[in-house]
Amino acid sequence: MRTRHKILEFLKSHETATSSELCDLLGISRQALNVHLRSLIHGDKVLKAGSTRASYYFLPDKTPEAHQYKKTFTLAGLDESRVYQQIAIILNLKQSLSENQESIVNYAFTEMLNNAIDHSRASKCHVQISLDAAQLKFEILDSGIGVFESIAGKLTLEDEHVAMIELIKGKTTTMPEAHSGEGIFFSSKVADKFTLQSHAIQIEWDRALDDVFVSKPRFQKGTRVGFNLRRDSRTKLENVFSEFAPQEYDFQFQKTKVMIKLLKKDYISRAEARRLLVNLEKFREVELDFKSVQHLGQGFADEVFRIFAEKNPQLIMSTSNTTPAIQAMIKHVSSSSI
Repeated sequence: MRTRHKILEFLKSHETATSSELCDLLGISRQALNVHLRSLIHGDKVLKAGSTRASYYFLPDKTPEAHQYKKTFTLAGLDESRVYQQIAIILNLKQSLSENQESIVNYAFTEMLNNAIDHSRASKCHVQISLDAAQLKFEILDSGIGVFESIAGKLTLEDEHVAMIELIKGKTTTMPEAHSGEGIFFSSKVADKFTLQSHAIQIEWDRALDDVFVSKPRFQKGTRVGFNLRRDSRTKLENVFSEFAPQEYDFQFQKTKVMIKLLKKDYISRAEARRLLVNLEKFREVELDFKSVQHLGQGFADEVFRIFAEKNPQLIMSTSNTTPAIQAMIKHVSSSSI
């Protein structure tokens, strides 16, 4: 049809086009335009990015270049909210992202930049953010003390790996008078991918796989935070908060989830169990995820599911992704307390 041909010709000479631009070009209503666009998209002749009125269209062989922002900031006196407002204007985030997506990016970016300002002990940090048809990504990099070393030192923990375990539980902060320890926890839950790297430890949360991965990359001075959010994400910030800070707990952060596989390959000793249980009594509900864990020692299970459970009857403890063998071990130690 001639209308669809005009759309394709316009897109050949322009990087992208919005619905408003195409309506003005063709002199038709938005409803009529959508009929033609759906046909072109279904035939793989046109691609769509964004959502609702922030949507835009382009040809498959003319994927728009990412819009990028890079800057190094002096941290002393820096206001994370003003930095975000500046970036949002430059990248037109309020128009390019849905309201839910923009609120997520606003929350995560300001929380992570504030961490660099208050905790890193660095003089500067580098910020990089990009927006393309598929996703928004940002990275915040400082050359300070390093997040895991900072936590280990302030809380007198054994090493940085133990500090990492404390961090992923939530409510862990080196400045309790000014911070709640929620920023990294909730940012990792709303991202499609969230990466935290410091020194020789990298931890990555993957929303699609519902999993967490720890690796040992090349030594990285300071802390690097990576955040990815897909342009088709339907995650809502308020839903994530309500999951872990529900109404029945006065919207306070009282629920957490711990991936047991991050502790150690074999879970035999009571010492490993005690390391897991540190500070979990601060929560009202704790989910222990046994994904990828094949073996559970009796000492570990007894410490967690009998001794700790009896000492903290107010805490609701649940498990997920347990094998039949692990379920049997938990049942065995639990029944011994009767």
